[in-house]
Amino acid sequence: MQRYPSALVLALLLGLGTATAGVPSTAAAAVPAPTSSGASPDSSSDASSGASTARIVEALNRSAHPLRTVEPWGDTGELRPLDRMIGAARVVGIGEATHSSHDFFALKSRIFRHLVEKKGFRTFALEASWSTGLRLNDYVLHGTGDPGRIMSDEFQSDYLWWNNTDYLRLIEWMRAYNVRHPHDPVRFMGDDIGWTGPEVYDAVTRYVARTHPELNARFAELYRGLRPTVATGTYLKHYLDAPYAARKEMADRTGRALRLLMRRSPGADRVAFDRAVQNARAIDRTARQYAFDFDDPAQLAASMRYRDRAMAANVVWWQQHTGTKMLLSAHNGHVAYQTADPAQYPRMQGAFLRDSFGPAYVNVGLTFDQGSFNATGADGAIHRRTIGPAGPGSNERTLDRVRHRNYAVDLRTVGSPARAWLAAARATRSIGTAYPAGPYDIALGRSYDILIHLHHITAARLRGDT
Repeated sequence: MQRYPSALVLALLLGLGTATAGVPSTAAAAVPAPTSSGASPDSSSDASSGASTARIVEALNRSAHPLRTVEPWGDTGELRPLDRMIGAARVVGIGEATHSSHDFFALKSRIFRHLVEKKGFRTFALEASWSTGLRLNDYVLHGTGDPGRIMSDEFQSDYLWWNNTDYLRLIEWMRAYNVRHPHDPVRFMGDDIGWTGPEVYDAVTRYVARTHPELNARFAELYRGLRPTVATGTYLKHYLDAPYAARKEMADRTGRALRLLMRRSPGADRVAFDRAVQNARAIDRTARQYAFDFDDPAQLAASMRYRDRAMAANVVWWQQHTGTKMLLSAHNGHVAYQTADPAQYPRMQGAFLRDSFGPAYVNVGLTFDQGSFNATGADGAIHRRTIGPAGPGSNERTLDRVRHRNYAVDLRTVGSPARAWLAAARATRSIGTAYPAGPYDIALGRSYDILIHLHHITAARLRGDT
């Protein structure tokens, strides 16, 4: 069996990484490059759709709605077509083609502010741990703590990409909104399971002490050695370095604690009981995420499937218990209906959310033609990467020929021949925590409801040393 180092396993578990850097797409070059004789690229054809590239672009032109800016300020009238595309959705997943580009983060902030003000959305959910979301939600709702300090505490290891200036501005905007609207607040939620902070353990044990004091000693024993006492990044590394048998034993204990609490009567305060059970479930999900044999590729893939299913379950719980409409921010891969890498990521969060919400879940994929982003390299250090225009045969090469520099398009209503073109898988950029990676064969029309394409992106500004 292949032995995967803990840093690589962590990248796979907490981001969209790959066990083999730079896996090439197997898609054929569907859009040939211009010939040396000077033939127009418009005369080329896409083998998968049987149509000329010019006709595909023409169909996309008819459906594309321009975006003037990605920045989260000013009039958002240009987003009204997006309102119609979203319709009555209760959860809108918005992806990103890289994990660290300013334009993707800023655009999500712009769209969330618009949805809050025009469509009644009230929760921003991030691909961050449940306990991280609770800390930031306390700040957003009550002004508790310093958001920059919370972000530095929580966004470490493969979550460090979220410790950026764009998300800090968004969180500060959310707090300011709540000061103005104390009776109709916005909320911040983390749906991931990679880490559970000490506050969540404390919340569970306080609830047990208050409602079932006879269980105090039992919970202390079951949670023995699990409550974090070190920084997030250090805790994650130590957990992954533990032997497989030890990780299984820890998950066995968190599972017993969860079942013990679930068997108790909720009493008069059902809300407090449900919250305590969800917190105990968050603890268990973190332990169970690591209770796989990471030396076995099949087990490693199973852990990825478990993670996406658990993230979806957290979103479902939050939506049902708060009743709020939600914007979910994650990588393109996690919000998608289809996986681009079935060997390592068997089923994605977007597919699980569609199972739960049906058409009330709508997703948005983000693509780009060229620009920069942050990612770790083979040396484990963070590098700013810059890449040029997308190559022949890629989805982005054709998307970038649409007449608008930046635009949104409803993939469900695009006319022929673009509809057939969108249904075929071809090379598409999908960059997670590490680079080089991909491209991967992705059928955009089968993966997303809506697509936003940006011509040029720039790397996000990370906050200090993480």
